Amino acid sequence: MDAGLKMVVKVPKLTVSHLGKRFGDLDALRGIDLTIERGEFISVVGPSGCGKTTFLRIIAGLEPATSGEVLLDGRAVHEPAGDRGFVFQNDSLLPWRTVFDNAIIGREVSSGVGPAERRQTMELLKLVGLEGFEHYYPRQLSGGMRQRVNLARALAIDPEILLMDEPFAALDAQTREIMQAELLRIWERGQKTVLFVTHQIDEAVFLSDRLLVFARRPGRLQEEVKIALPRPRTLDIKRTGEFVSLTDHIWRLIEDDVRAAALYENA
Repeated sequence: MDAGLKMVVKVPKLTVSHLGKRFGDLDALRGIDLTIERGEFISVVGPSGCGKTTFLRIIAGLEPATSGEVLLDGRAVHEPAGDRGFVFQNDSLLPWRTVFDNAIIGREVSSGVGPAERRQTMELLKLVGLEGFEHYYPRQLSGGMRQRVNLARALAIDPEILLMDEPFAALDAQTREIMQAELLRIWERGQKTVLFVTHQIDEAVFLSDRLLVFARRPGRLQEEVKIALPRPRTLDIKRTGEFVSLTDHIWRLIEDDVRAAALYENA
């Protein structure tokens, strides 16, 4: 090799190696190995109690791992930071702040707010479909609109990876489908790396490039499923044979664990 040339080594956006988590005697996660490339949309599905949310919280730096490591762009993750945006199931908007003020709060905390930050936040509200609602308060918004604010707030810090923990679970079925399509539209515009946790298999198939199937406790990566459906996707794709086949395949992978988890919870 020419001495003047440097070898460029491509580092995955996210690397998870031998990850494990225990809560006292409870083995919540065991031996998770995973790499995610820049711009991928990855979903995690599995039965209740398989550690999906714990896995996401460790990557966010909100929960320490018991064993293994998480690397973001080759750097070890130990605590929360602005390179990760987290969208929770509950929007947790501050009721005394307007839509705009809720969306920009992360910038206020991390780097301060000037004209550029205010302009960028307005662009994000436009991107998530809330142009004209910037002076509204959370009590004046529907559930879907509140989650749009939640998404804008996470995007406003310009994270390297967006972590989403069942963000549409509290929405009615129709609004949930609309938000799925809107999330894909936003993702296609910005190509953020996304790690998305959900109980809904069809939601995961519709959104994802790859789908991670977790087995029941202790949470383990049972199978990776590549979703080769063409992009851009519209909701019509859910009625195709290929989509139904993928959904059925994933359900068969977790069906026994889901039933066992339901029996355990109701015992």
